[in-house]
Amino acid sequence: MNNKEVVAKIIFDVVHDDLTLDQVEYLLENPKSAAHGDVAFPTFSLAKIYRKAPQQIASELAEQIDDTAFEKVEVVGPYINFFMDKKKVSHDVLTTVIEQGEHYGDFNIGNDDNVPIDMSSPNIAKPISMGHLRSTVIGNSIALILQKVGYQPVKINHLGDWGTQFGKLIVAYKKWGIEEKVRNNPIEELLNLYVEFHEKAEEEPALEEEGRAAFRKLENGDQEAVDLWKWFRSESLKEFDKIYDMLGITFDSYKGEAFYEDKMDEIVELLEEKHLLKEDRGAEIVDLSAYDLNPALIKKRDGGTLYITRDMAAALYRKRTYDFAKSLYVVGNEQSYHFKQLKAVLKEMGFDWSDDMHHIPFGLITKDGKKLSTRKGTVVLLEEVLNDAI
Repeated sequence: MNNKEVVAKIIFDVVHDDLTLDQVEYLLENPKSAAHGDVAFPTFSLAKIYRKAPQQIASELAEQIDDTAFEKVEVVGPYINFFMDKKKVSHDVLTTVIEQGEHYGDFNIGNDDNVPIDMSSPNIAKPISMGHLRSTVIGNSIALILQKVGYQPVKINHLGDWGTQFGKLIVAYKKWGIEEKVRNNPIEELLNLYVEFHEKAEEEPALEEEGRAAFRKLENGDQEAVDLWKWFRSESLKEFDKIYDMLGITFDSYKGEAFYEDKMDEIVELLEEKHLLKEDRGAEIVDLSAYDLNPALIKKRDGGTLYITRDMAAALYRKRTYDFAKSLYVVGNEQSYHFKQLKAVLKEMGFDWSDDMHHIPFGLITKDGKKLSTRKGTVVLLEEVLNDAI
């Protein structure tokens, strides 16, 4: 029995002719200052019933209340302030904790419903930096809390494993990479190649187009490009798992961006069927003015899809796969607008379950006031930080 329940029962014994137990408990307040007790009962609502001033009612009720369960009971104006017996409360709580052990605090408000949690989500072929720590540990903490109260959390590591950067990496590896060095130290070597590509691209802009062309080959299933991509991905996961082991964190799914590549056409078709796509300067958008949001860009002029299209495909896949009660995205607050647009487009499509999608934002980790950048080589490696901490 918590503090309010204890106080409510004692007050109800006195006012049971005029208020129900639920009404008494509803009226109870938590004082802003500890000097005013642990629980306060305002008597304003009884003024009409008793036809007396609230201050007088408070004084009269206090005289009738059994105060043996409390350190003291004080009347301050229209309030009756209750100070709990700390020793008794502590004894009762600790006794319950010891008796129930790891099951202390268990609830089943979740009814075993699934809650996918999009979390961590590093880019393959790059090291996990300090920038990924918050999403990883906040997501895992939420999963533990959800599990405690009866939900089935599904921890999804939505890997950044697709995009033009992999075309650039393939070009860099073929030009300057040494297989043995990459096999011996994959993440560091791949990062060096990625940084080298961008340094040289500043002097040789044609490299950027080579990178885009290599990614188009990857998209079209070129065997050499696919084999390199798979190798980069598997080596990255081995390195990532070392860090996740240090943190004691596991995942239920590693389905990343690449997994949804063949699922975006359905999203575009659904938007067309519902007549939601509009052309705007060669691109295709969904008007979100009804939500006071900018249009959502679904397809670029060249026909390429964008992050929002992929995230819509992921949301629909997760609903079909997990029939989720809630779907959580533990992602930095710089993506808040993106998630507002994502939910709005899904809502326009008639997917009311989009109301059950929630963005869990957090702040940015910076170095010397600047955002961490893999491209510029200004990354604080999470593994190094963890080793220092240990």
